Amino acid sequence: MSVIRVNVILFGIGNVGSTFIQQVLESQQFFLEQRNIDLRIPIITNSTVAFYEKEGVRNQWEADFSKNAVPFHLDAIFDYVINNGLENLIVVDATASSDIIKRYIPLVQNGFHIVSANKKANTIHFDFYKELRRQLKKFDRLFLYETNVGAGLPVVQTIQDLHLAGEKITKIRGVFSGTISYVFNRFGQEDRSFSEILIDAELAGLTEHDSREDLSGNDVARKLLILARELGYDFEFSDIKIQSLAPEEMATLSVKHYNKSKVLLDAVFENKKNVQKEGHVLRYVGDFDVLKKELSVKLVSVPASSALGQLRGADNLIEIYSDSYGAIPMVIQGAGAGKQVTARGVLADVLKLAEQLKVREGVEV
Repeated sequence: MSVIRVNVILFGIGNVGSTFIQQVLESQQFFLEQRNIDLRIPIITNSTVAFYEKEGVRNQWEADFSKNAVPFHLDAIFDYVINNGLENLIVVDATASSDIIKRYIPLVQNGFHIVSANKKANTIHFDFYKELRRQLKKFDRLFLYETNVGAGLPVVQTIQDLHLAGEKITKIRGVFSGTISYVFNRFGQEDRSFSEILIDAELAGLTEHDSREDLSGNDVARKLLILARELGYDFEFSDIKIQSLAPEEMATLSVKHYNKSKVLLDAVFENKKNVQKEGHVLRYVGDFDVLKKELSVKLVSVPASSALGQLRGADNLIEIYSDSYGAIPMVIQGAGAGKQVTARGVLADVLKLAEQLKVREGVEV
């Protein structure tokens, strides 16, 4: 059987990026033997330096990176790729950086496909969104980003498939943040304060570096915006009505003062918990009413017996309402946070793209 070599250039070695590397290392032989894919990572970068290796990543990559990484710019990556005859190039963006998305179009123009866990390219101004897709089409490159919504859950692909099949989607609603899901799932079940559970989430690595980003609702809003744009709408981020879980005055505090002030959230949410109807729980939902063309992120109270009410752990649950499904929505549910599931989702996109490269090259399968 013919084997296709796929070269991944990885941007970002934080939780998701480093976990992605480990998952590749653990399964490299399996991909080669079972799928005829020789998956390599010849270039690894963080925000300032890059580590280049001709024969792919070995188990000591962290030591090699620390010792041998050098300052990089895109031209150096392009030169390295050309000089080493690397083909089937996939950039993996495992960052949350706003700067790296400025490199997407030059990367596409130089022959790279893109797999991204970074939501920024799909949620900044619509002009860039359109231009990136124009360049992808012009240079016949692929861009996969399933982990932008729901970590490893097949949400983006499902919305794309339904839309392309002509399905009239009328509403998308659900819990899109695994972090906030974790907090409210425990808050509804346990006799503990909101701030205590939030700190647990931080210690478990479920939140952003600064958990105010999770509490702001911006992450949920970005995911909702991505799905709305998949349906052909040219919404901007500013079109979304967002109910933040943290008061405005918290936004300007230093991290030190924010950490001390988290207890101020306790009375607010304890009161919201207590004034609910009997048998109800709090959930932080994103809602896209397609018929009204309204997008919102808000805290709601739902019956504990409902699908949203029965969530556990850091699960996401997305309901997709459409003409064909009627009053009973399609439901996608599963782990919505964590470096393992997100990295695995990125890897799944890389392998999906590799399979398409096989077809393009006429590789035997």
